Amino acid sequence: MATPDFIKNIRATAGHQLLYLPGVTAVVFDERGRVLLGRRSDNGEWSVVGGIPEPGEQPAEAAVREVYEETGVECVVERVVLVQTLRAVQYGNGDICQFMDVTVACRATGGEARVNDDESLEVGWFEVDALPGMREFATFRIEQALADEPTWFAQPGEFALGVAGVGVTPAGH
Repeated sequence: MATPDFIKNIRATAGHQLLYLPGVTAVVFDERGRVLLGRRSDNGEWSVVGGIPEPGEQPAEAAVREVYEETGVECVVERVVLVQTLRAVQYGNGDICQFMDVTVACRATGGEARVNDDESLEVGWFEVDALPGMREFATFRIEQALADEPTWFAQPGEFALGVAGVGVTPAGH
């Protein structure tokens, strides 16, 4: 995921220390029940769409913006799927981040799936029973979006999956 300017400004004075940040993940379905995925340019893996909300931006607004920016697909948010703090990750440049992820289920309303920025190598619609290989981060979110259940929350003391497979978990985290 591209680093927003406000994070770059914080990093200019905070250095590489741990930043606790908001994150949104969008699980988008079309009228046929297919799920929208992008093959990430940072690690070459397929995943659901996600990003960081801008200051003052609501999670649903950020999800809709991220989906359009990355895939060209317009969507509406229908419900919150899960809320989860992810394990801290250290990126190749030394930055350490930990995300509080709000995952939302979305319905596509327009646009055409395409690579719409430099964060994706490919974008496409997939049948849920024929998904490409993905990390548990993405498959768990798709499963929860398909489930007719209340919002999923991690239980006290339960730690979550890493951020879409980027970075490594630093020692002690």
